[in-house]
Amino acid sequence: MAGKPKLHYFNGRGRMESIRWLLAAAGVEFEEELFETREEFEKLIQGGTLMYEQVPMVEIDGMNLVETRAILRYLAAKYNLYGRNIQEQAWIDMYVEGLKDLSDMIMFFPLSLPGEKEMNLEYILERATTKFFPVYEKALRDHGQDFPVGNRLSWADIQLLEVILMAEECKPSVLTGFPLLQEFKARISYIPTIQKFLQPGSQRKPPLDESSIESVKNIFKFERGMFLKNMSTIVAEY
Repeated sequence: MAGKPKLHYFNGRGRMESIRWLLAAAGVEFEEELFETREEFEKLIQGGTLMYEQVPMVEIDGMNLVETRAILRYLAAKYNLYGRNIQEQAWIDMYVEGLKDLSDMIMFFPLSLPGEKEMNLEYILERATTKFFPVYEKALRDHGQDFPVGNRLSWADIQLLEVILMAEECKPSVLTGFPLLQEFKARISYIPTIQKFLQPGSQRKPPLDESSIESVKNIFKFERGMFLKNMSTIVAEY
């Protein structure tokens, strides 16, 4: 019997969080090996298992998988969350790549300079409510199903719920004006595996606080000010 997937990362959300979400939604138990210091991270690098000397890394099926999107696509395909055909896969890819742009903004928001936080928050909320959420509201309306792609749960649904909850941490009323997304959030949150992941005590990680920001800075040599106001992508990988 194959062992549980093992996730190698720091003790926080970062780019591993979407991987945790996907495994949890699929009902897959996983282990985590979390490093807390730069020295522990460098030891992992020196072990030779990180292809590009960066994380996340997932040990699964005899492989050491790196690169976040490669990991997510592998898991989505393995656990039947990647559509029924190539057309559905293309729609899933388009939706999750758009969601990545928004989630990156929110993920890096805690690293804003103090004088830029208010401006950056306004930018995130403006992009969420005028560029991204209208796309998914329309997708649900046009598709006429419980899911934006196909007629069963997919990677796109899981990542959409994750990003909705991230945006609500920035502003609880962010879904005002998006009734179908509100219904979607309630519906997907009650899927048993997801409901379990949303409960206290799960392997879901909290948002970065000041203490964890300091840990991230020390481990990855980050500095504040990494939020890029006019970004289309975030080039830093962590």
